[in-house]
Amino acid sequence: MRVSVQEEPFDLGAEANRFAEGDTGSGAIVTFTGVVRDLAQGNLDVMEIEHYPGMTEKAIAAIADDARQRWSLADVLVIHRYGQLAPGDRIMMVATAARHRKDAFEAAEFLMDYLKSRAPFWKKEISGEGSDWVAAKDEDEAALDRW
Repeated sequence: MRVSVQEEPFDLGAEANRFAEGDTGSGAIVTFTGVVRDLAQGNLDVMEIEHYPGMTEKAIAAIADDARQRWSLADVLVIHRYGQLAPGDRIMMVATAARHRKDAFEAAEFLMDYLKSRAPFWKKEISGEGSDWVAAKDEDEAALDRW
Protein backbone atom coordinates (compact mmCIF):
# COMPACT_ATOMS: atom_id res chain seq x y z
CA MET A 1 0.00 0.00 0.00
CA ARG A 2 1.26 3.44 -0.89
CA VAL A 3 -0.21 6.85 -0.09
CA SER A 4 1.43 9.96 -1.50
CA VAL A 5 0.31 13.54 -0.90
CA GLN A 6 2.50 15.60 -3.16
CA GLU A 7 2.80 18.93 -4.89
CA GLU A 8 4.52 17.68 -8.04
CA PRO A 9 2.66 16.16 -11.00
CA PHE A 10 2.64 12.39 -11.43
CA ASP A 11 3.02 10.26 -14.53
CA LEU A 12 -0.19 8.26 -14.82
CA GLY A 13 1.30 5.55 -17.04
CA ALA A 14 4.43 5.12 -14.96
CA GLU A 15 2.42 4.95 -11.72
CA ALA A 16 -0.02 2.39 -13.17
CA ASN A 17 2.84 0.27 -14.50
CA ARG A 18 4.73 0.43 -11.20
CA PHE A 19 1.56 -0.53 -9.33
CA ALA A 20 0.90 -3.57 -11.56
CA GLU A 21 4.52 -4.70 -11.78
CA GLY A 22 5.13 -8.15 -10.35
CA ASP A 23 1.53 -8.73 -9.29
CA THR A 24 0.71 -12.26 -10.43
CA GLY A 25 -2.06 -13.01 -7.94
CA SER A 26 -4.58 -10.34 -8.86
CA GLY A 27 -7.15 -10.85 -11.57
CA ALA A 28 -8.10 -7.18 -11.68
CA ILE A 29 -6.37 -3.84 -11.41
CA VAL A 30 -8.55 -0.73 -11.45
CA THR A 31 -7.20 2.79 -11.80
CA PHE A 32 -8.97 6.12 -11.63
CA THR A 33 -7.52 9.56 -12.21
CA GLY A 34 -9.25 12.77 -11.16
CA VAL A 35 -8.68 15.91 -13.22
CA VAL A 36 -9.23 19.56 -12.27
CA ARG A 37 -12.22 20.79 -14.22
CA ASP A 38 -13.47 24.28 -14.81
CA LEU A 39 -17.13 24.16 -13.77
CA ALA A 40 -17.61 27.79 -14.75
CA GLN A 41 -16.30 26.96 -18.24
CA GLY A 42 -13.45 29.34 -18.80
CA ASN A 43 -13.38 31.27 -15.55
CA LEU A 44 -11.12 29.08 -13.39
CA ASP A 45 -7.48 30.13 -13.37
CA VAL A 46 -6.30 27.69 -10.69
CA MET A 47 -7.59 25.51 -7.92
CA GLU A 48 -5.56 25.88 -4.76
CA ILE A 49 -5.52 22.79 -2.54
CA GLU A 50 -4.33 22.95 1.06
CA HIS A 51 -3.81 20.22 3.64
CA TYR A 52 -2.14 19.51 6.98
CA PRO A 53 1.00 17.45 6.32
CA GLY A 54 1.08 14.30 8.39
CA MET A 55 -2.59 14.41 9.29
CA THR A 56 -3.75 14.08 5.67
CA GLU A 57 -1.48 11.11 4.89
CA LYS A 58 -2.53 9.37 8.10
CA ALA A 59 -6.25 9.83 7.35
CA ILE A 60 -5.90 8.56 3.77
CA ALA A 61 -3.74 5.62 4.86
CA ALA A 62 -6.39 4.59 7.41
CA ILE A 63 -9.17 4.56 4.84
CA ALA A 64 -6.94 2.79 2.29
CA ASP A 65 -6.19 0.12 4.89
CA ASP A 66 -9.92 -0.18 5.61
CA ALA A 67 -10.57 -0.70 1.87
CA ARG A 68 -7.75 -3.25 1.66
CA GLN A 69 -9.32 -5.31 4.42
CA ARG A 70 -12.98 -4.93 3.38
CA TRP A 71 -12.35 -6.06 -0.19
CA SER A 72 -9.35 -8.37 0.37
CA LEU A 73 -7.17 -6.20 -1.85
CA ALA A 74 -3.69 -7.26 -2.82
CA ASP A 75 -2.57 -3.64 -3.05
CA VAL A 76 -3.76 -0.02 -2.93
CA LEU A 77 -2.28 3.20 -4.29
CA VAL A 78 -3.55 6.71 -3.55
CA ILE A 79 -1.84 9.80 -4.91
CA HIS A 80 -3.34 13.23 -4.19
CA ARG A 81 -1.80 16.55 -5.15
CA TYR A 82 -1.87 19.88 -3.36
CA GLY A 83 -0.81 23.39 -4.28
CA GLN A 84 -1.99 25.34 -7.32
CA LEU A 85 -3.47 23.23 -10.10
CA ALA A 86 -4.82 24.44 -13.44
CA PRO A 87 -7.83 23.06 -15.30
CA GLY A 88 -6.79 19.79 -16.94
CA ASP A 89 -4.13 18.97 -14.33
CA ARG A 90 -4.28 15.57 -12.70
CA ILE A 91 -5.34 16.02 -9.09
CA MET A 92 -5.43 12.44 -7.83
CA MET A 93 -5.06 8.77 -8.68
CA VAL A 94 -6.49 5.66 -7.04
CA ALA A 95 -5.42 2.13 -7.97
CA THR A 96 -6.67 -1.12 -6.47
CA ALA A 97 -5.64 -4.72 -7.13
CA ALA A 98 -7.75 -7.73 -6.20
CA ARG A 99 -8.35 -11.33 -7.22
CA HIS A 100 -11.74 -10.35 -8.67
CA ARG A 101 -12.84 -7.27 -10.59
CA LYS A 102 -15.90 -6.55 -8.44
CA ASP A 103 -13.71 -6.09 -5.37
CA ALA A 104 -11.21 -3.91 -7.24
CA PHE A 105 -13.96 -1.69 -8.69
CA GLU A 106 -15.93 -1.35 -5.44
CA ALA A 107 -12.83 -0.57 -3.40
CA ALA A 108 -11.72 2.06 -5.92
CA GLU A 109 -15.18 3.68 -5.80
CA PHE A 110 -15.12 3.63 -2.01
CA LEU A 111 -11.73 5.35 -1.98
CA MET A 112 -12.82 7.94 -4.55
CA ASP A 113 -15.97 8.74 -2.58
CA TYR A 114 -13.92 9.12 0.59
CA LEU A 115 -11.32 11.36 -1.07
CA LYS A 116 -14.03 13.58 -2.56
CA SER A 117 -15.93 14.07 0.70
CA ARG A 118 -13.87 13.34 3.76
CA ALA A 119 -10.16 13.55 3.04
CA PRO A 120 -8.73 16.56 4.87
CA PHE A 121 -8.11 18.85 1.91
CA TRP A 122 -9.37 22.40 1.47
CA LYS A 123 -9.97 23.64 -2.07
CA LYS A 124 -10.23 27.20 -3.29
CA GLU A 125 -11.17 28.16 -6.84
CA ILE A 126 -9.33 31.25 -8.06
CA SER A 127 -10.42 33.23 -11.11
CA GLY A 128 -10.13 36.75 -12.43
CA GLU A 129 -13.33 37.50 -10.52
CA GLY A 130 -11.91 36.49 -7.14
CA SER A 131 -11.70 33.32 -5.10
CA ASP A 132 -14.16 30.99 -3.40
CA TRP A 133 -13.71 28.01 -1.12
CA VAL A 134 -15.28 24.88 -2.56
CA ALA A 135 -18.12 23.70 -0.33
CA ALA A 136 -19.04 20.06 0.21
CA LYS A 137 -21.81 18.86 -2.10
CA ASP A 138 -24.81 16.93 -0.87
CA GLU A 139 -24.43 14.30 -3.61
CA ASP A 140 -20.82 13.65 -2.62
CA GLU A 141 -21.84 13.13 1.00
CA ALA A 142 -24.75 10.92 -0.06
CA ALA A 143 -22.37 8.73 -2.06
CA LEU A 144 -20.73 7.68 1.21
CA ASP A 145 -24.03 6.34 2.57
CA ARG A 146 -23.81 3.22 0.43
CA TRP A 147 -20.60 2.13 2.12
